[in-house]
Amino acid sequence: MYNTIPLAEDLFYVGASNRRLSLFEGAYPVPRGVSYNSYLLIDGKTVLFDTADASVEDLFLENVERALGGRELDYLVVHHAEPDHSACVCRILERYPSAVVLASAKAIQMLKNFCGELPARSVAVKEGDTVSVGKYTLQFISAPMIHWPEVMFTYIPEREMLFTADAFGTFGALDGSVFADELHFERDFLSEARRYYFNIVGKYGAQVQSALKKLSDKPLSLVCPLHGPVWRSGFSSYLETYGKWSAYLPEERGVVIFYASVYGHTKNAAELLASALAAEGVREVRTYDVSVTHGSEMLAEAFRYSHAVFASVTLNAGIFPAMEQLINELKAHNFQNRKYAIIENGSWAPQAGALIEAQLSALKNTEKVGETVKMISALSEQGAADLRVLAKNIADDVCGKI
Repeated sequence: MYNTIPLAEDLFYVGASNRRLSLFEGAYPVPRGVSYNSYLLIDGKTVLFDTADASVEDLFLENVERALGGRELDYLVVHHAEPDHSACVCRILERYPSAVVLASAKAIQMLKNFCGELPARSVAVKEGDTVSVGKYTLQFISAPMIHWPEVMFTYIPEREMLFTADAFGTFGALDGSVFADELHFERDFLSEARRYYFNIVGKYGAQVQSALKKLSDKPLSLVCPLHGPVWRSGFSSYLETYGKWSAYLPEERGVVIFYASVYGHTKNAAELLASALAAEGVREVRTYDVSVTHGSEMLAEAFRYSHAVFASVTLNAGIFPAMEQLINELKAHNFQNRKYAIIENGSWAPQAGALIEAQLSALKNTEKVGETVKMISALSEQGAADLRVLAKNIADDVCGKI
């Protein structure tokens, strides 16, 4: 049974959620599922903005048919050619063969690669192009690398509506309402928005900043991403957060501690440091075992906070593998503008600390706080004292005392 949702005059939500998906893109856990958003505009011409993932194809097609109300589809706008949004393009064009595809030139080529030949009535649009569909005008905005090179946005100035592809998206299925102001966004979606951004889009901060500049002079009454809630109020706060994320600026003053421990001694040091930080007045402290926490969550937390501590045992004269993987992910996603500290453990030939520092110190605008706390096998009284000194150094930096 169809489930179309009116969003505004002449605009309907025709997407669907998938709550059975375990891994988004085969990589990121989505315990609360994910939504695949699609929108239908009814004007002098009818316009479908993107399709949906194959997993929700049947409901999506029924939604489109119902929202059209017997009319033909005139335009299909493809903002992003990734299959979680374009998997139903071929089916839509089979059902509505007169529909004209509007997409960037790169997107049209990608769609041909995925679907085979598209109809001759495919039109490549570029930055600044417009299409009148009746009362409304589609204005196209190029937004490459958010997060593929073919991506574009569509703005409708008459209604101050913006369709943003993967920008401003989040993990998480939609429950009931699709509007952010009715879904307790900060409580239920902000952490998933952060994890989505830094894992899916975050490597391309410069490109996001460029796109945000293009939006700076546009009034926005309705913002429609391809995943997650639709924004009709309160968007300025989320936009400000997005600005911080894309500039690689800390969202919060606080400390995230990542530890790799084999027999519990490095874990003990990490937890003692966390307690010492709290005693020094740091209110935002998070501690993660890198061996059991998914990398997507740790990546998001590393970018969330101003300070990070890496506590690792040495294994085979190197960094513990799970810790090394985390550091590699941070490097790949342009980790920068952060303070860091290091705890090293090793029963013989400890080297993890020096190896970690060599990688982190090479990143843009990173700075070490305090001396590396060195452990031999287990934490000693001297080691515990060193941790308290490190906690004082970090806390003073976090709280602006130095």
